[in-house]
Amino acid sequence: MSSSTPSGIYHRNIENENNINQSQLSKSETSPTGAGAPTTEDDDMEPLPSQPSGAHMIVEESTIQTFMQYFDRLLIGLNPRWRNWIIRGIFSWVMILGFAKLVSMGPLVVSIVVLLIQIKCFQEIINIGYVVYKSHNLPWFRTLSWYFLFTSNYWLYGESLINHFGFMMHKHNFLQPLVTYHRMIGFLLYTSGFVGFVLSLKKTYYLKQFTLFGYTHITLMILVTSSHQMIQNICEGMIWFIFPVSLIICNDIMAYMFGFFYGRTPLTKLSPKKTWEGFIGGGVSTLIFGFIVAGILSHYQFLVCPLEYDDERMSLATSCIPIPLFQKTIYTMPKPFSFFKRTLELYPFQLHSLILSLFASSIGPFGGFFASGFKRAFRIKDFAATIPGHGGFMDRFDCQIIMALFTNVYISTFARVASPNKLLQQVLALTPENREEFLRLLRNHFKE
Repeated sequence: MSSSTPSGIYHRNIENENNINQSQLSKSETSPTGAGAPTTEDDDMEPLPSQPSGAHMIVEESTIQTFMQYFDRLLIGLNPRWRNWIIRGIFSWVMILGFAKLVSMGPLVVSIVVLLIQIKCFQEIINIGYVVYKSHNLPWFRTLSWYFLFTSNYWLYGESLINHFGFMMHKHNFLQPLVTYHRMIGFLLYTSGFVGFVLSLKKTYYLKQFTLFGYTHITLMILVTSSHQMIQNICEGMIWFIFPVSLIICNDIMAYMFGFFYGRTPLTKLSPKKTWEGFIGGGVSTLIFGFIVAGILSHYQFLVCPLEYDDERMSLATSCIPIPLFQKTIYTMPKPFSFFKRTLELYPFQLHSLILSLFASSIGPFGGFFASGFKRAFRIKDFAATIPGHGGFMDRFDCQIIMALFTNVYISTFARVASPNKLLQQVLALTPENREEFLRLLRNHFKE
């Protein structure tokens, strides 16, 4: 039994590596070094692991382990399958209630939480690379990884703040340079990190260092971009955050429920526990859930109004004239259904919800399959053990990444309209001369 523990696996990995190193050493000693033997000055470069394994990762969440041990003792009489089902269900409700509480606290709090979750997911992924590639001796790896995270967030979130609140920064002289030179500052920050990486290169670890440089940047591309798009969606109206997230939650729960009770046919080898029954049951449930919830959410102005600053009240606007997408419209029913009812009053967003729901239930799960493939590549079960029954934060938010990106593209393609308030803010941010020129062009345009 002890050989199956992480520590046992770790010792076996160490023994295997020692055997490999000894065999490589014996080969190098017996190989000819005379004329005709190709040699380079980089023969002592440390290779990448041929079989990456994160089985010996140390779980630091001791409090979580204590919780799990308590639940295991409490449910000791149950089958392990049902025990996991109960624990997973309890903490699913904890997360759903926490999500509802965060939404009630407003868009700024939600945006901060999204940023914190992004940082936690980044930590989980970087820790895997740090342990699996045995990077303990690599100079500045962790420092540079976190530095690049800071730089990426400074660039993208700075762009969002300037886009939505740049006019406020122009009013305060000490903030104006940050607006004017934002992109140059961001570029210089990244360049400094790039130079730091080059200076940190060490002969023995070239291959590992460049591998982890790419590993870090791919992680940044996936996490920072998706979280930034998620916050952009919040700025378009809280509904564009709440609704897609709710769809993924619904699909995840219902697919698990249908798979747990009715699952018989495996869906993919990447995730053996996923079944066709769960996939189809979750998809149908998500379509029905999405159509109903879209109608409920569209009723509340504070959810559909974009994030804008009210200069008169000196606070964020909580009311607006909803765009046509969130105004009830009467539709004529097609002939097969007109026998029951000739017209139907709906929010147009409910029709859009069908497309979003279809994407969440058909393409969204592939974010989870991608994460499953990643974990299989590194031979780990979960990204972390932060959430009992669920794993790490990355295990819960893998499907949210692709959904956030799709929602942002969907908004810009089908839903975004020009905001008079935002246009006014942009005009007020102009210099007095440019403002006069703008008004002259506007008058001439309407005279024509």
